[in-house]
Amino acid sequence: MKKSHALPSNDFLFDYNQADDLPKLNVPKEVIIWDETLRDGEQTPGVALSLEEKIEIAHALDDIGVGVIAIGFPAVSIEEKEIVKKIASEDFNAKLAAPARAVLNDVNHSIDCDVEEIPIFFPVSRLALQKVVKKTPEEAVSRVQKAIEHAKDHGVVPDFVAMDASRTHYNLLMQFLEGAVDAGANKLIIADTVGCLRPDSMHNLITKIKNEKSLKSAVISVHCHNDFGLSTANTLAAVAAGANYPHVCINGYGERSGNCPLEELVLSLEYLYAVNTNIRIEKIYELSTLTEAYFGLPLSVHKAIVGVNSFSHESGLHVNAIIEGGSETIEPFAPSVVGRKRRYFLGKFSGRSNIEYVMKLLNIDVSDEEIDKILQEIKKPIHVSRKQARETMKIIKEKIFETYSGIPAIEYLRLIHKITHKKPSLDLDKLSKYSVIF
Repeated sequence: MKKSHALPSNDFLFDYNQADDLPKLNVPKEVIIWDETLRDGEQTPGVALSLEEKIEIAHALDDIGVGVIAIGFPAVSIEEKEIVKKIASEDFNAKLAAPARAVLNDVNHSIDCDVEEIPIFFPVSRLALQKVVKKTPEEAVSRVQKAIEHAKDHGVVPDFVAMDASRTHYNLLMQFLEGAVDAGANKLIIADTVGCLRPDSMHNLITKIKNEKSLKSAVISVHCHNDFGLSTANTLAAVAAGANYPHVCINGYGERSGNCPLEELVLSLEYLYAVNTNIRIEKIYELSTLTEAYFGLPLSVHKAIVGVNSFSHESGLHVNAIIEGGSETIEPFAPSVVGRKRRYFLGKFSGRSNIEYVMKLLNIDVSDEEIDKILQEIKKPIHVSRKQARETMKIIKEKIFETYSGIPAIEYLRLIHKITHKKPSLDLDKLSKYSVIF
């Protein structure tokens, strides 16, 4: 088991994360990373990975040290089931999981794939029970229990995913969680399905669940969405309350605004909480770029840890600080930690240090006067114009929208006509301007 990392703390720097007067937390000494990239991540609108791509990402996740990999949703289609079976037939150190709804046929599809775990999911909020699944709590709990028992009877570890748990009254949530444990669920996954919890409320909820005597036998996991940009914060809050199987997706991919990014959670746990994740963090950037290429969705340049600008510097003040005082002066950790390199830019905000550093690399001696003249040229508007960049960005965004727009409405209606031989009552030409059917 490898050691966790920590922020530098010495005569020059103080780590408030290790202060003696912090509130007491229930942080596990070790956290097992559960990755959902090949399931929830692939549900990013417009993304559809090939068998080869999913296998390569799965092995990369295994190589980096992920503990559980959700490799797909077998009930989606015949093709997806075959992909899951193929991945499951290969050798992995990680445990492989394939989710199912609380429907016996779904569970059977996952059983057929020879995976080790089946996360069985069901919406538990009163809103979902009354308006979506149209069942009483008692009927719904019974359905969940039958699905869990069915998986367990077939020698597969069953887990329970409480969908929309973060908007479910606690007593109702407990009814589902206790029912799942009684049926044999191994892990209870608390899903913040619409990303609506605050970190303090997430911590409070997980603490209450962990303190329930009836749930002592269950492992607590958490699945956070990023609708308010809080998926990482909420997942960390859950871990700080004792949840030790957090769900993540590489680069934060997933439905709507995505899920908790693997790279953000792992680095935060290792450096800010001194928690061991067993992740080979030097391979994080390699994994990120592989997944970005296969998903075909470019990351924000400011994406934490793996974004283009994460270790890029233009400001003369920053460059000088790094040159004189080392990476700790500006960066929380060196780029090499995650398999990256630092980049220096020459532009409007460059200073003498930038020029001197580059000249030293080139083995060129320059005078102070020459440095001043070089800086004057670099800072001229012709070198800092963003017009071309803005035009390029517009083209890229348009192309991404075209590529990830799903089946065009007109093609969908033609497909209906081909299969049913019935003509739609709507004029297809009028629908041609729409890029998606829904």
